[in-house]
Amino acid sequence: MNQKIEPLDETDLELLAEYRNWLFGHFDDPQQYEELSFKLSLIQTIIDNKWVLKEENFKLQALGVCFGDALEQEVQELSWVAVDDDFGRDPALRWLNTNTLVFPRTAVSKRVEDDIEIDIYEMFGGFQKAIKSALEKQA
Repeated sequence: MNQKIEPLDETDLELLAEYRNWLFGHFDDPQQYEELSFKLSLIQTIIDNKWVLKEENFKLQALGVCFGDALEQEVQELSWVAVDDDFGRDPALRWLNTNTLVFPRTAVSKRVEDDIEIDIYEMFGGFQKAIKSALEKQA
């Protein structure tokens, strides 16, 4: 499969902004989004209360972007990029300038759609562990 990694373009940035704007509506003060604990708590609260249905793809993917923002905040070596491949163009997190990629936008939605119970804190730790493992294999 051909895969091209490039910086986010204006369209990518606008899409991520749309997701984040929906998320900001859940905070009294959008500045709260800057705090890691609020990001994870927001995702877990929305999932636990079933405020988003499995058919609401945009909202589920917004939760995935929030999850990605939390990963990027916690793991300083990750940054948002765009990945073009045979399936289309998607935002992803990349470890420094390597080919190690994480696709958080669909991480939450796939689990909700498959009726998999989500503990976002456990998932967060699992993603960090998987990234570390992938990097160790590359070394």
